[in-house]
Amino acid sequence: MYGVPFEVSDEVMSKDFVPPIGKAKIEKVGQHITLIAHSKAVGICLDAAKELSTSGIECEVINLRTIRPLDEQCILESVMKTHHLVTVEQGWPQCGIGSEICARVIESPAFDYLDAPVVRVTGADVPMPYTKSLEPLTIPLSQDVVMAVKKVLNVQ
Repeated sequence: MYGVPFEVSDEVMSKDFVPPIGKAKIEKVGQHITLIAHSKAVGICLDAAKELSTSGIECEVINLRTIRPLDEQCILESVMKTHHLVTVEQGWPQCGIGSEICARVIESPAFDYLDAPVVRVTGADVPMPYTKSLEPLTIPLSQDVVMAVKKVLNVQ
């Protein structure tokens, strides 16, 4: 998150603030599809959700905040509400948090609520380049999330 400015509440700035471990935060409420991410990928999801809202697609964006423990209840409730799921992460596709989320949804009652397969948006399965010009080619961008959402919802 270095170099990424964002607003924080006065509560977070307090010296007594303790982040809620194991509790995800719904950054944006939506009804058509659930986008789940952590760290920098949350901002990518919010940008994609903003773009998709101009087409009438309302995304629910969940910031995991912690991945162990994982707020499975928040994830499952959102999937059962929206009936669609896209996970977004900057890591490689193999053994990522998106894979774990998919497994947990498939192994839960929320699976029966899905109207389409889950799609994972991940970094490219290549070593991370050092060159600044190549980095954007290896990590997901908001347009990748937009394309994934449209694929899941079967819209153009």
